[in-house]
Amino acid sequence: MKHAINWFEIPVKNFETSKAFYEAILDSQLQVVEMKEMGSVMGFLPADMENQGVGGSIIQGPGYEPSDKGALVYLNGGDDLSIPLARIESAGGKVILPKTSIGENGFMAQFLDPEGNKVAFHSMN
Repeated sequence: MKHAINWFEIPVKNFETSKAFYEAILDSQLQVVEMKEMGSVMGFLPADMENQGVGGSIIQGPGYEPSDKGALVYLNGGDDLSIPLARIESAGGKVILPKTSIGENGFMAQFLDPEGNKVAFHSMN
């Protein structure tokens, strides 16, 4: 097994607001797919799936409830997580833990998205 995680989903209620938020902080367009048979819509976050990368999405649909409790997803903060972190509040989120050193493992920060999900960034710088 190469990765412990191969997919994650961040639940949202207001898909368009959440899509705009994640596009702004990640500086990337989300590919949208409607899954009519499940009554849901997904926005795929950037991932290099051709090279066995780990992917994920935002998802709106039955049974998906935003939360600041439970599993914490760390998004790739790029070369320096200060860059996407600086976009959080202007995009409608809230930084709850600023850029913090985790020693030889780099840096992390946590934020709430507009739906109230607690999410994090990680980078080596």
